[in-house]
Amino acid sequence: MKATQVRPTGIDRTFGENEIIVTKTDTRGIITYANDVFLRISALAEEEAVGKPHSLIRHPDMPRAIFKLLWETIKQRQEIFAYVVNLAADGAHYWVLAHVTPSLDPGGQVVGYHSNRRKPDAQAVSAASELYGKLRAEERRHSRAPEALDASWRMLQDVLAERGQTYDQFVWELTNGSRR
Repeated sequence: MKATQVRPTGIDRTFGENEIIVTKTDTRGIITYANDVFLRISALAEEEAVGKPHSLIRHPDMPRAIFKLLWETIKQRQEIFAYVVNLAADGAHYWVLAHVTPSLDPGGQVVGYHSNRRKPDAQAVSAASELYGKLRAEERRHSRAPEALDASWRMLQDVLAERGQTYDQFVWELTNGSRR
């Protein structure tokens, strides 16, 4: 399914330092649970969120390469931390520091994914936004989605290699650097 057709308004929404946005999905990314903070910040009613793809809140400025990295990581049964900008149903946007983990059944099989999101520091958002802007600009240079994703992915790998970092290290540098 495609992401929402809502147009961004430029309104920056935020949430409290002590609030946590929580969603759970099945293995295909269909929302099975959304807490009250998610519903409030995303401007969705529970019936508008549950049963829908998590891409419902995908912001058009979010690079495809980051979602590729996210899905590759969690499908390998690993956790990932990522800076993400989301698009609320009313067109507002909100940044989060997401922590996504696989959910396992008693037999150890992946049955879905669990995501907690916290309010990120403004300096971290600024740095992530700068990188993401470059990745999106690279995507826009290509008319076909597969080529756009490949180009953005290569650019992400090149930027990280130049920095001598993995994406996890980049995220933690932003997270820890913003708390100094």
